[in-house]
Amino acid sequence: MSEAITSVLEENRSFEPPAGHQGYIPSLAAYEALKARFSDDFDGTWGDLAGQHLLWREPFTRVLNREKAPFFHWFEGGMLNVSENCLDRHVAAGLGKRTAIVWEGEAGQVRRISYTELLADVCRAANAMRELGIKAGDRVVIYMPMIPEAAVAMLACSRIGAIHSVVFGAFSSLALRDRIEDAGARLVITADGGSRRGAVYALKPNVDEALSEGCHTVRHVLLVRHGGNEVPTVPGRDIDWHQALNVQPAECEPLAVESEHPLFILYTSGSTGKPKGILHTTAGYLLWSRLTMCWSFDFNPAEDLFWCTADIGWITGHTYSVYGPLCCGGTTLMYEGVPTWPDAGRIWKICEDHAVSIFYTAPTAIRALIKAGDEWPAKYDLSSLRVLGTVGEPINPEAWMWYYRVIGKEKLPIVDTWWQTETGGHMIAPLPFATPTKPGSATLPLPGIDAAVVDEFGHTVIGDGGLLVLRQPWPSMLRGIWGDEKRYVDTYWRKFGSRYYFAGDGARIDEDGYFWIMGRVDDVLNVSGHRLGTMEIESALVSHHQVAEAAVVGRPDELKGEGICAFVVLKGEFTEGLAAALRAHVVSQIGAIARPDDIRFANSLPKTRSGKIMRRLLRDIAAGREITDDISTLEDQTVIEQLQQRV
Repeated sequence: MSEAITSVLEENRSFEPPAGHQGYIPSLAAYEALKARFSDDFDGTWGDLAGQHLLWREPFTRVLNREKAPFFHWFEGGMLNVSENCLDRHVAAGLGKRTAIVWEGEAGQVRRISYTELLADVCRAANAMRELGIKAGDRVVIYMPMIPEAAVAMLACSRIGAIHSVVFGAFSSLALRDRIEDAGARLVITADGGSRRGAVYALKPNVDEALSEGCHTVRHVLLVRHGGNEVPTVPGRDIDWHQALNVQPAECEPLAVESEHPLFILYTSGSTGKPKGILHTTAGYLLWSRLTMCWSFDFNPAEDLFWCTADIGWITGHTYSVYGPLCCGGTTLMYEGVPTWPDAGRIWKICEDHAVSIFYTAPTAIRALIKAGDEWPAKYDLSSLRVLGTVGEPINPEAWMWYYRVIGKEKLPIVDTWWQTETGGHMIAPLPFATPTKPGSATLPLPGIDAAVVDEFGHTVIGDGGLLVLRQPWPSMLRGIWGDEKRYVDTYWRKFGSRYYFAGDGARIDEDGYFWIMGRVDDVLNVSGHRLGTMEIESALVSHHQVAEAAVVGRPDELKGEGICAFVVLKGEFTEGLAAALRAHVVSQIGAIARPDDIRFANSLPKTRSGKIMRRLLRDIAAGREITDDISTLEDQTVIEQLQQRV
């Protein structure tokens, strides 16, 4: 970016945190005091927290090793086990009867699994994997629906020191094959099928197809019978999960591993080129998972039921459906199915039925629920809720306000979190009972996180937009890209000469020090020499009373360099003159330079089954290019034809 990002959507509303509640960090003064501790003794403060919050077999002797930067090492000399921290320690503390996982299927079936039961299942799975020859350091690919067995498989891998790589169940056989081959996996754990919109979708055939075209490192496939659909099996290779576990003992000694032992590889979702396997290690990742559960959500494991709606195929599901809640000794809810099936009240019915107290979902889901209408949440008792969260992308101010007003009844804190697969956990987020919030802002960096907005030369900028960077290492940071050290350095550290981690996002900091995430730098448009953040144009569109959701991308323009193309989902019916009215509304909110050149309407935006907008696909549509992206994960492929129509 050669110029500052100049568009600034005016947003002056501010909301004080709810009074009368003492959170883990109870006030801004306490937040500043903890920040000061990090400033005075960075390594010592991290060391104190790691000693307090994790169970160690052998204590660490060095908190942070910077000698091989940017390949930082944390808590050197320490030995521990993730599974033991998430299960055994709680059972030993007398919490074995506490529910660890509440699972609900799309058809309404419910399972409640205690810590004692979960520990036994994990031990049996770990023993079964060992019997198949899986040992510490081996890679295991998990390709599953959102069922408890997926969490069991993850924890069983960590128990024996194997490295898991969860692949989202909607990915194609080709994407699965690429990830299996890149990881060099020896075992695949999958299911016959999963539930979606009242039907069963098959998973095992994708595994068979992937393995038929390569993946020569794979020796066995563990198959969970869940969907009830008929699938072929390969004798000698495919093993029934339940039969394998039933003959195993319910005890398995957890293997103590070094702090930097790899825990998992998670591939970022790219449709072209070599997959990018983000590597996370043991101690630092687990510590930050636990701390952010406490700090960001004020999680009380004895009382709260936590629901993160993300699939475990994504980092959000790893950290905030599995490892974070379980390391704290609390209860996590898993739901398999579409959150709007059989109707738009499903999410709220689940919240009522299970008395969910902390609810964490994506802005895309919130906007879809807005479109469905306020009458759906009004049908259900949501009084159990006490903290609301958002994740995955910046939330439009008007969507934030709907969440605050309709779901939170103007009483609940909204935790708008900024982080990435690479960061392992939250980096910028409000403390629910300490930080005043502003609609659309992720607010302030968490204690111990040194975030800044800089220009191309690394100089700090305030007010104007710039590049979001992190100036100090943190425990849960990625330790590299699997098998490609050069790509890791080039992608995240090269831009500023290894001084700063470059997140790839644009942002600005306001006069109160609050961070406003403007989206990926790739999503910043250059219109007639002016830099415009797509997020702010989207927010301007969504602030119009007839718009439920919007996505903005650039398209080639001979005169301006880039034109602005907006894709819009309406709350009601399309009316003549609406496109012109929306253009005028954007001009009134931002200025004439942000006026959309094209506006296209559809019943929905193209999203993956995890709820992420497929922006590369939108760029191809806007530019009139042939669609080459893999659209196998697209929720509704009929929207493509609608979005190709200009208004």
